[in-house]
Amino acid sequence: MKVLVATDKPFAKVAVDGIRKEIEAAGYEFALLEKYTDKAQLLDAVKDANAIIIRSDIIDAEVLDAAKELKIVVRAGAGYDNVDLAAATAHNVCVMNTPGQNSNAVAELALGMMVYAVRNFYNGTSGTELMGKKLGIHAYGNVGRNVARVAKGFGMEVYAYDAFCPKEVIEKDGVKALDSAEELYKTCQVVSLHIPATAETKNSINYALLKDMPKGAMLVNTARKEVINEAELIKLMEDRADFKYITDIMPAANAEFAEKFAGRYFSTPKKMGAQTAEANINAGIAAAQQIVGFLKDGCEKFRVNK
Repeated sequence: MKVLVATDKPFAKVAVDGIRKEIEAAGYEFALLEKYTDKAQLLDAVKDANAIIIRSDIIDAEVLDAAKELKIVVRAGAGYDNVDLAAATAHNVCVMNTPGQNSNAVAELALGMMVYAVRNFYNGTSGTELMGKKLGIHAYGNVGRNVARVAKGFGMEVYAYDAFCPKEVIEKDGVKALDSAEELYKTCQVVSLHIPATAETKNSINYALLKDMPKGAMLVNTARKEVINEAELIKLMEDRADFKYITDIMPAANAEFAEKFAGRYFSTPKKMGAQTAEANINAGIAAAQQIVGFLKDGCEKFRVNK
């Protein structure tokens, strides 16, 4: 059995070494494709792979057609919208993610971005503090839980809304559960986004939802750019000079945001949420272990396609 690690954005070396150790200890062949610059390189590498570990790499129908021996793809991380799930199912390929492995890294970045913003991007002027501010967490999954944990250390008043998480689960963490996204945004001065990009959520963060946020509002996005209605967010920020948008996913309209909203807008140059040595190691080794479990025992615990 051949296990391919295919990463345009490579894992840290210590993570690659850990993945190799897990794969080879199980008696499987380890192969590595890093920093590829052309899809043809990926298509060639997958031809004889039985399993693939990826990060943000695209696994679509063309890749699956080329991977005749493929049984499983594991996305090292939580989001998996870079994998065509329907095509994978049609090719009888199992797709998994590694939930929770990057969560602390993303949560720390979210709070770091909040500090950066309330301190006016460290421009030498007087800012404000996070202590005492109301923080709304939109989606209370692994990252949301870690954001709540860290935010409470800052002395923030933490609220959350999640359509799929029972209120009692949220409230046992000392977080106030709200009944709707609308209530969350009306209540909280700072909102941290953690929703996935689905048919229901794409463009759902729009003018109507954001317009009633309290004075001095800030939206922090470490989730997906597709959930933001960029045109409506631009209109909102034109109408509200007190609104800040801080994102770890560069918008399609980045140049327009940067030109129009200097001092109220910041984007990382590329997605940085999982870019820590610890998250690299955790997610990579978890992916390797899940592949071994699937190939040896048929374990499908974190399967995300049908």
